[in-house]
Amino acid sequence: MIVYFLQGWYPENAVPNWLDIVLGIVAPRVLVLIYIYQNMGYDNIWFAAHLIVMILAYFGGGHQTVTRRRRVVEE
Repeated sequence: MIVYFLQGWYPENAVPNWLDIVLGIVAPRVLVLIYIYQNMGYDNIWFAAHLIVMILAYFGGGHQTVTRRRRVVEE
């Protein structure tokens, strides 16, 4: 992301530059959704795919990690 930002290769959007950097570090999936929405619209298969993966990762991704950590600590 830093190379893209410094070279000016990131997609043009209405998001301020400082928010591009913050979202790229903290929540890159949200930034990708913003890019897709602004360039292709919300009625695109890529927007739906990224939205579904973001929701699954947010609600279900941490459960397996916590279970694995507990199992290793208990053994």
